[in-house]
Amino acid sequence: MKVAIIPARGGSRRIPRKNIRPFCGRPMIAWSIQAAQGCGLFDRVVVSTDCEEITKVAKDYGAWVPFRRPPELSDDHTPTMPVIRHAVQWLDHNHHQVTQVCCVYATAPFLEVSDLLAGYQALQSDPQLDFAFSVTTFDFPVWRGLRIQDNRVEMLWPEHQLTRSQDLETAYHDAGQFYWGRADAFRRHDGFFTAQSAPVVLPAHRVQDIDTPEDWTRAELMFLALKSMRAA
Repeated sequence: MKVAIIPARGGSRRIPRKNIRPFCGRPMIAWSIQAAQGCGLFDRVVVSTDCEEITKVAKDYGAWVPFRRPPELSDDHTPTMPVIRHAVQWLDHNHHQVTQVCCVYATAPFLEVSDLLAGYQALQSDPQLDFAFSVTTFDFPVWRGLRIQDNRVEMLWPEHQLTRSQDLETAYHDAGQFYWGRADAFRRHDGFFTAQSAPVVLPAHRVQDIDTPEDWTRAELMFLALKSMRAA
């Protein structure tokens, strides 16, 4: 059994009701649910939530919400992995034999079916892999990064002060959209960054953290611009 698990707690503070707030015409979580449904890979699209309002919206868009996430996994500091492990264990205990899992974040409106297919193909291509997840490039070479101390700047890597940008190694970061993995890997590991994790590289123009109202506005503008370009 292959399942998508979408973690979506109700207690967002910086953007109230973030997971179900309307985003370009749909509740935010609906974009993730529909991408997971559209790829045709999953036997179930499961939403893990502690919130009745999120439960209703998720069910309205065809997701399965078979349990309520416990309070100890629903605070601001709970990492993703224990939430996914709880869902996998619930499925195990209720006679659903899970083989592959894809954690899909609820705030991933740029996620496309082709991304999920690429992640699954990457995982299937190498039996040694634990995970395959979305990454993208930094907007600026991280090797030229600065720190500020006592109102003064200093380079994080002074040895690259005179290195041309095009000569620096390309650096990537977690795109925060999806994490494919074998069910056993979710049971065994505390994080996704293992020695047996493969990248699925996404273009930077389809990646946007949505943690603040400013992020939300930027994401909607990016989304509408992409939609307009595809319609042209």
